[in-house]
Amino acid sequence: MITYPMTFKVSSKSNSGINSQWSTQAQAYPSAAIQMAIPPEFEGPGHGYSPEDIYAIALQNCFIATFKVFAEKSKLQFNSVQIESDLIVDRDEKGRPWMSKILMRVTVLGVANSDTAKRILEKTSQNCMILNSVKTEKEFTFEIQ
Repeated sequence: MITYPMTFKVSSKSNSGINSQWSTQAQAYPSAAIQMAIPPEFEGPGHGYSPEDIYAIALQNCFIATFKVFAEKSKLQFNSVQIESDLIVDRDEKGRPWMSKILMRVTVLGVANSDTAKRILEKTSQNCMILNSVKTEKEFTFEIQ
């Protein structure tokens, strides 16, 4: 039984300076720190995940996790699901930068029932909690093989 509310704790620590990398991790996995850096697009050094990368990764992985749960409950057989995304960073009407749109190309391979797969992909796009929690516009392309 799933109980709400839930709390997921994360932490980050960085030294000063635009060129210094920092680490971030989930409390549940403190030894699995992720190296972060300001990307070259924002005049940083790169060589680490950017907050924009982590944002897009969170959206994609929520989709995959939700799809897997729905597929399991629907007894959909498939070999793999993969997503390639483009995150568009732009300025809003007030000139503030924001993540305006994500284009997600979802491919499901080795599907036993393509009609069920299509229904589950659509259901996933409407019920993924992280996708539902952001104001970024979402655009999906589904391919079933």
